Amino acid sequence: MAQNAPGAPAPAPAAPGGAQPGVRVDPYRAYNFKLEIGGITEGHFTACSGLGVRVAAIKYREGGSKGSVLNVPGLAEYADITLSYGLTSSRQLWDWMMASVDGKVQRKNVSILLLDADGVTEVTRWDLVAAWPSAWHGAPLDTMAREVAIESLTLVFESLQRT
Repeated sequence: MAQNAPGAPAPAPAAPGGAQPGVRVDPYRAYNFKLEIGGITEGHFTACSGLGVRVAAIKYREGGSKGSVLNVPGLAEYADITLSYGLTSSRQLWDWMMASVDGKVQRKNVSILLLDADGVTEVTRWDLVAAWPSAWHGAPLDTMAREVAIESLTLVFESLQRT
């Protein structure tokens, strides 16, 4: 390890995340993502929304305390994820949803992978543990629209991890 000359200032420590002070770091692009469902890459999604978690605050008034209400953490609630995709001849997502309708829920691990600007390198991922479809919305059909038919599938899950 190199030593500083006597009286010379110590080098500045690196900022969290590896960024150096004064070095521009661009945020990731929201359109560079892909999904893995049950370990299989599904690349035809046009949007993924709703990613979130909330810890409920429980109001608590301590005995003998006047005018002060405390907040203690309650249960964690994970937001539902909505996936939008272009309608194709594939029936995999439809069949997965219909299994839920029939009362035969098939839980799968789903990963949302955010990619770097090159569209290839994974920069972060969110893992939805034990996800299953809870809602489906068909594509609006309009002869005057000239648009791609987009369906959506809503997933619920047990826990969320970020790596």
